[in-house]
Amino acid sequence: MSPGKVVVLDPGHNGGNAQNPQEINRKVPAGRGQTKPCNTTGTSTNAGYPEHAFTFAVAQEVGKALAAKGIKVVYTRSDDTGVGPCVDKRAEIGNEAEADAVVSIHADGSTSASAHGFHVAYSAPPLNAAQGEPSSKLARTVRDTLRGDGFATSTYIGSAGLSARSDLAGLNLSTRPTVLVECGNMRNAEEAAQMSSASGRGKYAEAITQAIEAYLGAS
Repeated sequence: MSPGKVVVLDPGHNGGNAQNPQEINRKVPAGRGQTKPCNTTGTSTNAGYPEHAFTFAVAQEVGKALAAKGIKVVYTRSDDTGVGPCVDKRAEIGNEAEADAVVSIHADGSTSASAHGFHVAYSAPPLNAAQGEPSSKLARTVRDTLRGDGFATSTYIGSAGLSARSDLAGLNLSTRPTVLVECGNMRNAEEAAQMSSASGRGKYAEAITQAIEAYLGAS
C-alpha cells in the first residue's frame, strides 16, 4: 500500500535523557517565538515502566508494519538508550525527509488516576499549509481509527479525542502533516497495564498503523 510514501515516526523522549539533564534542559527554538527545553524524561507507570520504552516499542512495531507495505519509514531515534534528539531536531527530521505524514507517539502522566483515554494533538492556529487541513485530516483519521478500534477518547484533555495546540515544538516547526498521539494515561491502572504488556502495545501499534495507512490512501 502507498508505495513511494514516506512516514516519519517520532517515539517520544529517550532512555538516556534522565542521565543527561544539562543536554535535555538547554533551550531550543519551539516555534511561535517560543523556546523550550531540548527534551524531557517523559513519564512512567506507577510500577516504573517508562514512557520512552513504550513509545519506542510501539514506533518499532508501526514502522515494521508500514515497511512491509512498501512505505519508507524514518525514525527520529534509532534506539532507547540515547539522549534526545531535541524537539526542534525531531521536527527537522520530518521536514528533511519530506514526509507524507509525521506521527509523534507519546503517553501521558496525569496525576489523576481516574483520567484516561487518548488524544491527538495538532498545530493550531496553523503556521503553514501543511499544518492546516493536511494535519487536521491526519489528526481526525488517527482519532477515528483509534476510537474505531475500541480505544476511549480522553476524559481530561481536548475534545472528542482532538487537541488543538500552539505550544508543542514538534508541531509548530513542522512543514509536513504532523500529529502527536498521547496514547493514554500511564497513571491510570487499566491503561498502564495495557501499555506495559506486549499485547497491549501491539493493539496501539496496530491502530496507529491502520490510521497512517488510511490517511496515506486518502491523501
